[in-house]
Formats: sequence, C-alpha cells, structure tokens
Amino acid sequence: MYRHLINMKPKWPFPYLIIATGNQNKLKQFADLFSQNLGLEVKGLKDFSDLPEIVEDRDTFEGNACKKAEVISKALQAPVISDDSGLVVPALQGEPGVYSARYAGPHSTDEQNNIKLIENIRPLPEAQRDAYYVCVMALALPDEPTQWVRGECQGRIITEPQGTEGFGYDPIFYLPEQQKTMAQLPAAQKYQISHRAKATEKLMELLTTRYQFTTQT
Repeated sequence: MYRHLINMKPKWPFPYLIIATGNQNKLKQFADLFSQNLGLEVKGLKDFSDLPEIVEDRDTFEGNACKKAEVISKALQAPVISDDSGLVVPALQGEPGVYSARYAGPHSTDEQNNIKLIENIRPLPEAQRDAYYVCVMALALPDEPTQWVRGECQGRIITEPQGTEGFGYDPIFYLPEQQKTMAQLPAAQKYQISHRAKATEKLMELLTTRYQFTTQT
C-alpha cells in the first residue's frame, strides 16, 4: 500500500536552478553539489542581463536572503537560491550582524572589518567573546511562498589574527573544538563544519522532501 508513496512527490519542474551570486567560486561549489546529488544544472547571475538592482536593507539575514531570492525569481520566473551570511557577537548586541561585510564602512576591506571588531571586543573578558557565524539560504519559486533554512557555526573571537585561508572574519574566528581559527583549516574541512555547509545540507533536505530529482530512485 505504501510502496509507491515516494513517487507521489512531484518531479522538479524547472530546467535549471539559479544561484543568486556573481562569485564564481561559490557558484562552482553549488554547481558541483547540485549536479552530483540532484542532477540539476546551475546558473549564476552572470548568465542573465537586465536584472533589477537589489538593496539588502532588511534587518535580519532571513529578510535579506528572502528579498534577493524573491526579486530575482519574479524577474526571471525561475527558481532562485539566495544566501545572506555574517558574524554575530552576542556581547556586542549582535554586531556586526547583517552589516558584517561593511562593518567598518560601506567599502571596507576584510582587514578593516577585523580591526574594528578586535577594537570593540578587546575591553571584554574572554568569557564574553563568544560568537557565531550565520548563513541563511532562501529558496524562491515562481508563485510559491519563499522558504528558508539557517546554519550556524559556534566559535570565539580572538584579538590576534591567525591563518591565511578563508576570508572575512576567519582569521579571528577561533574554533575551540579544532583549536584553530577558521582561517587555519583546509578548505575541505572548513566546508564540512561551516555555517554554509550546515545551511546547504538543510536546503538539500528541503528540496528532496518536496520533489523528485533525476538522480533519485
């Protein structure tokens, strides 16, 4: 009676999936992931022209991710995944939060952002320097409610940068379990434990729960 319930899920109805990024490294990661696991073709924003400009003006990661995905999905009438990510330090009232990429100013570099965070956290005792990375991924489909997933990675801010891998706050984001900063981890290990990896895993679960894909039996 229940043998064919899995086949009651509709087949994925779109020829491709759009990742709302112009970053080719990030796009390749997603392309490999969705191709290997779901048999999906992936496109990036550079594959399309005349896209609307999007101002990420929401005060939450969820708000920014959903807005970007919805605007592009509506413009292209296609499925879109968008992510918004950053660093949260509870003792600093959640800073830098959604302003992580521009914490030290509108066009600030990673180094400038790190310097500002170190200056702000230095007066705090180590017990109050806990922090976590956040990644929210939103999935927008034409004429359907947007859904989102969230991944987090717990750590602590240190005042002396260590490591040369990664980007953003990685050199000052210390992982007690690894006894290293995120910037000291090889890329393969980082991808397994990062906030983005956790969000991606949840997104894959969301997709496979709702749809059948060509690689599934």
